[in-house]
Amino acid sequence: MNDVSPAIDAGAPDTLPAWTYFNAEFTELELEHIFYPTWMVVCHVSEVARPGQYVTFDLGRERCFVTRDSAGTLNAFHNVCRHRAHPLVERSQGACRGGLLRCPYHGWTYGLDGDLRIIPDEETFPAIDKTRFGLKPVEMATFQGFVFVRFRPGGPSLEDWLGIDPDDVAPYRFEDVKPCRPLWSQVLECDWKNTMDNYQESYHVPIGHPGLHDLVGRNETGYLTLRDKRSKRWSVGLYQSLLPDFPHLPDHLQRVWRYFTVLPNMAFDVYPDMMDFFQVLPAGPGRCVIRSGAYALPDKRRVVRAVRWLNERVNGQVQAEDNALTVAVQRGLMSSSYAGGYLSTKERWLKRFQDLVRERLPVANLGQAPEPGTVAARNRDLL
Repeated sequence: MNDVSPAIDAGAPDTLPAWTYFNAEFTELELEHIFYPTWMVVCHVSEVARPGQYVTFDLGRERCFVTRDSAGTLNAFHNVCRHRAHPLVERSQGACRGGLLRCPYHGWTYGLDGDLRIIPDEETFPAIDKTRFGLKPVEMATFQGFVFVRFRPGGPSLEDWLGIDPDDVAPYRFEDVKPCRPLWSQVLECDWKNTMDNYQESYHVPIGHPGLHDLVGRNETGYLTLRDKRSKRWSVGLYQSLLPDFPHLPDHLQRVWRYFTVLPNMAFDVYPDMMDFFQVLPAGPGRCVIRSGAYALPDKRRVVRAVRWLNERVNGQVQAEDNALTVAVQRGLMSSSYAGGYLSTKERWLKRFQDLVRERLPVANLGQAPEPGTVAARNRDLL
């Protein structure tokens, strides 16, 4: 619109304005100011346990992969050949052959340490110095066995950014877990903020997730404790009745589900029987990618295999319900009748998330979108 568009009072319980959920210029600002400077979870170390195993990670225009070299060192590199920019590895996870990374375009070949080793027809590149054309590294760090990357270095350390007390998660033995399944991702026709808004509040649970509502209730400590009353929904009820004790957990964690949310875009979902990470990435205006990995400690008990299957079934239903809700909300956000909403005190964590967006991108305080081509300039003016 124009520079006199109404502003939103960031101290009031208003939602972000609707235009920020489908504006291409705003999405680009989010990548620049929120995502590229932020630590992003890629995988667990057990998924790159052997030399040559790799996991890829894409975010906006950036792409990278994590791998382990022959000395056992973890490395993260931009997934871009130094010759003509073709990706070196194209699957989401796998293993390279012979301890070498060979570009499928022209065959430039790199060691697992990133050094350029082989150039086909090298004599046609006069006086080339291969030491200048190794793979570009990406900043990487680990926390409790999980591997993170950051495309724009600087800012807080991984531990400071996560804000998770290692002692708080120590009983779950994150470092010792193994994958339950391959990494999973899904594209949704809704903005990443829409998905995170939904994740941040339980106000919708009684109506939107009847099975989950049957299963857990919130107590005064903020943990989700399993209800004693058995649900009539068979997968929920079976999970409640079959869940055994786990020797590595203290009594107060035996029947508790916990969510360690890390803004802006991820969480660790931790259950007695298993855990996962949940990650939301922008995939363009009004679109996002949900990405997840599931992990558990080795346990050969048949009842444990059963409850883990039931856990994924229950949470798979919750995810399907959330997907339907957020895609429907996305359509509503684009309606000319809706400019923004108003938040309940039950949605205070959602407000915390939206305030983070406003802090990074003050143009989100404008009730109407700036004129096309001016969103970045207006944001600079307001910083």
